[in-house]
Amino acid sequence: MDKLRFVSRIIVGLVFIFSGIVKAVDPLGSAYKFNDYFIAFNLDSLKPFALVLAILLLTAEFLAGFSVLSGYRIKTGIWGVMLLMLVFTPLTLVLALTNPVSDCGCFGDAIHLTNWQTFWKNIVLMVFTVILFAGRKRVKNVFSPLKEWSIIGAVGILFVVFSLLNLRYLQLFDFLPYKTGVNIPESMIIPEGKPVDEYETTFIYEKDGVQKEFTLDNYPADDTTWVFVDQKTILVKKGYIPPIHDFIITFPSGEDIAGEVLADPEYTLIMISQKLSEAYPEHLAQGFETGEYCQTAGIRFLVLTASGTDELSGYQNNLTFCTGDETTLKTIVRSNPGYMLLKEGNIAGKWSWATLPPKEAFSPVMSDEQLSKMNRKSPVLVGYSSALALLILILLAFPAFKKDRQ
Repeated sequence: MDKLRFVSRIIVGLVFIFSGIVKAVDPLGSAYKFNDYFIAFNLDSLKPFALVLAILLLTAEFLAGFSVLSGYRIKTGIWGVMLLMLVFTPLTLVLALTNPVSDCGCFGDAIHLTNWQTFWKNIVLMVFTVILFAGRKRVKNVFSPLKEWSIIGAVGILFVVFSLLNLRYLQLFDFLPYKTGVNIPESMIIPEGKPVDEYETTFIYEKDGVQKEFTLDNYPADDTTWVFVDQKTILVKKGYIPPIHDFIITFPSGEDIAGEVLADPEYTLIMISQKLSEAYPEHLAQGFETGEYCQTAGIRFLVLTASGTDELSGYQNNLTFCTGDETTLKTIVRSNPGYMLLKEGNIAGKWSWATLPPKEAFSPVMSDEQLSKMNRKSPVLVGYSSALALLILILLAFPAFKKDRQ
């Protein structure tokens, strides 16, 4: 039984730590998922709190897993895991039955699971959680309660800072379809042999005041006594969806220039703002200044936003404003504003407002070495993440080391 509890600790601890980390790498993605839930369950009043709730949840998941795996405040960690499982297992069953949100987001964008896959994953995980919960009184403390709470508290604060740094400097690991190095046109292709959407068409005919539904196989094509009334087409089986399937850049006049931009052999720098009104004015000013410089230097520059025409009319400058789908813009870059550099459909660079290179770095001719330098992750984010990872590994290993020395 001790071996089973040990295996359960490893599995539950690692799953919750992994879930917390992949969400912390992309806290805005988790906030967007919260918004999806709020919309699905008519809780729009909670949407302003989505980011705060997302950070609280991912921190709780990580700390619960860390506690269970390390042994620091392990009884509290087991209780935390159990409470989270008691909340999310029924919730995922509801999602599986009703499907208001296609992906629960339990592993962020790192791993996509259907709602039924998520539910069965939770059922399996609940088994190991129950084993831990049943044996919670047999566990022993590593240090005194004060020391253990201090460790948990410090790790929690450091982990929140980690998520905020990813929010500022873009993800340490980018799991989105629009990552640097991706060719957008190639990512929009449906490979040969992949299943396509399957639809079922129903025809409604009327005869002698009675309406009846027919399929393509039995509708009364040759019986003129039946009068056609209506036609219904429903999706019965979802086919393969390519990683990128909704990339659109539209002029205010309505012309879609996405194909032209993706085919352009020269560089195009796109400033992306989901809603201009929600961005800080100084961040927008930085982008506009970069745009004016790029246009002077011979680089195409576009401002891509989901803001309405009335709002766009308030920006009087010489830049080209285009519109796109808000969800797509959020998927391209987790920053408002953010930036994407394209050349022949290839994503040559991606930055947040905080990591945008100096405007002088952009030129019509940029070497691979120059682009590599421009695309380096923020040294603040990399250095902090490395130090935090080392600290967590030491804290995880210390209880085992202490046990061996006793």
